[in-house]
Amino acid sequence: MHADLDTLVIALYVMVDDLLGPRRGPGRRPKLSDAELICLAVAQVLLGFDTERRWLRFAGHRLGHLFPYLPTPSAYNRRLRRAGPLVALAINDVAAHTPSFGDQLRLVDSTPLPCAASRETAHRSALVGHAGYGYCKSHHRYFWGFRLYVLAAPDGLPVAWCLATPKLGEREVVAAMLDHERARLRPGLVILADKGFAGQDFERQVAGHGAVLLRPDRADEPHRHGSLGRWRQWIESTFDTLKDQLGLERHRGRTLPGVAVRVAQRLLALATAIWWNWEIDAADKRSLVAYDH
Repeated sequence: MHADLDTLVIALYVMVDDLLGPRRGPGRRPKLSDAELICLAVAQVLLGFDTERRWLRFAGHRLGHLFPYLPTPSAYNRRLRRAGPLVALAINDVAAHTPSFGDQLRLVDSTPLPCAASRETAHRSALVGHAGYGYCKSHHRYFWGFRLYVLAAPDGLPVAWCLATPKLGEREVVAAMLDHERARLRPGLVILADKGFAGQDFERQVAGHGAVLLRPDRADEPHRHGSLGRWRQWIESTFDTLKDQLGLERHRGRTLPGVAVRVAQRLLALATAIWWNWEIDAADKRSLVAYDH
């Protein structure tokens, strides 16, 4: 087994094709199957293409031996927007097959996901009523869009995720996400968060799932765990990979399904790279260097 894009795409196709099974329902079988569509979307992100038109022109030369048929840009965009639930299902399946999924530590945090850069665009956007204005303390900036919440393993493997308006509190959103994922939360699980998740009510909610909340100490409370800077850096570096290497903030989503599937597309690319790096015993489990060319 090798650390290259072709091998990764083939391995992902085998897993996703087994997961989805044969296509059911009326109508002709599409020339590009759902499993092939998902693999094509992952390769697009790993190779750093933000637009479908440029990507499909390049994919014919780079991956034509793996994808004999490539749709038009409009058809690809339309099918990708409808494939959001399938991409989310693939993330769960890839995560469950990764060794770090069994780790007893989880990292949780959120990051801004801007969707518009001007007031006029925000007013005309199809995301009005879903997105909102928020403030990012770590970057000292306001933005209009969503916040992406990720529950990850120590190596950055996304185990659960959701998008929420910035108007909602972080503890409220994470509590709802943990409640949704309660079937996959094991007793004794340690959830590492930042200072913004301080609060007895939230700690009780976490404890109700059999987990333990671990966070840095605030300045106005007794010493318990210290700054936890070394471990908190794991989730920060995961977000850095999503933004800088996988183009999270360059998603180009204009509708709610479009934004959701483009975020899921990047999370699946990250999860697939981590899973395959475990399979080939790579030293750096979150390294994308072997798959970006």
